[in-house]
Amino acid sequence: MKIIQKSDRPSLRRSVDQGTEEQRKAVQSIIEDVKQQGDEAVFRYTERFDDVSLSSLRVTKEEFDAAYDRMEGEFVTILEEASANIRSFHEKQLSTSWFDTSPDGTILGQKITPLDAVGVYVPGGTAAYPSSVFMNIIPAQVAGVDRIVMATPPGKDGSVPDGVLVAARILGVSDVYKIGGAQAVAALAYGTESIQPVDKITGPGNVFVALAKREVFGDVDIDMIAGPSEIAVLADETARAKEVAGDLLSQAEHDARSSSVLITTSEQLAKQVQEEVEVQLQTLPREDIARKSVEDYGMILMCDTWEEALDTVNEIAPEHLEVISEDPFQSLAKIKHAGAIFLGPYSSEPVGDYFAGPNHVLPTNGTARFSSPLNVDDFVKKSSVISYSQQALKEHSDKIARFARLEGLEGHARAIESRKERWT
Repeated sequence: MKIIQKSDRPSLRRSVDQGTEEQRKAVQSIIEDVKQQGDEAVFRYTERFDDVSLSSLRVTKEEFDAAYDRMEGEFVTILEEASANIRSFHEKQLSTSWFDTSPDGTILGQKITPLDAVGVYVPGGTAAYPSSVFMNIIPAQVAGVDRIVMATPPGKDGSVPDGVLVAARILGVSDVYKIGGAQAVAALAYGTESIQPVDKITGPGNVFVALAKREVFGDVDIDMIAGPSEIAVLADETARAKEVAGDLLSQAEHDARSSSVLITTSEQLAKQVQEEVEVQLQTLPREDIARKSVEDYGMILMCDTWEEALDTVNEIAPEHLEVISEDPFQSLAKIKHAGAIFLGPYSSEPVGDYFAGPNHVLPTNGTARFSSPLNVDDFVKKSSVISYSQQALKEHSDKIARFARLEGLEGHARAIESRKERWT
């Protein structure tokens, strides 16, 4: 992991992976095939890309039961506790409709309505992610979404990882389908013989999933276009190198394109972390992935002052930010851009990934400058409510009509003036 001085610092903002033209065209073709051919196209692409021939897309009750029976009871208990923590946190985000009545009889307000149906994509591939099940489904349930559908790639034996199925069962979600990739996004967006279409699709995936979500956006809503995972650790001389290195590698092992950055004012810590990263890499099961990530996207940024270090954090706008310092809460007010902020040496990033409660679906690629973690508000609509009284319209009709004519919209003005006969 390179130690970089301020004078040698590269651009810290990562560009969003737009995919290649070939990839985009492939995704567009898959989506069109699923729209036209439904289940037939999904089966065909599942056999082609996942190397498995399925007779049915939907996970059966027997498969749920078998996964639950195979799962160790202790792990089921851990999943249940994590689920409860996540639900408790998201319940505090729940908004309610409100109405305000003026003395003239006018009623203004906001009506909050949950989405009818949501599709959740849970990635497969090199690992299983029951945590993604919780983080995507629980806020939708808290919001009051009636129908939640889950899609996840099957293994070559046609199965879905036990942890994913047990997590879905804990949440009471049984509408689960063995589909991955762009074909899953298309099936959720437009429907097939087996799957009814949804109104919004959430969840991370590979570049083909990301491109497919971009293509269907507008016909359905999406959460975000997620990039590779990122962590920035802001640390002073009080931090322990072994812990910092472990936290950096916790994200590096996700993906060869993941970014792990230490920002520090301590030259001694920088050198110790550099050495410790190498030590820990040698025994990490996913060493090849993590090493590639560290070599290509990992760095240690030296800063002269703590203020400069905070400015660097805001420039990066990281997905995950750890603050390990003598008084981390003192820095909180000056942190403007970060998806999730972990304060203190005991708030290691995996605490948020799995157990604490806040959502781990976070903005990446610097988009924390303008976007937020997945939350309950992502699964509701807000409708404005306007009920003007006669008294209010009479008082303001001339102003509204003049405003309309200022914009050259005579029909708007006349619509208001047509009601004047009610009070003459």
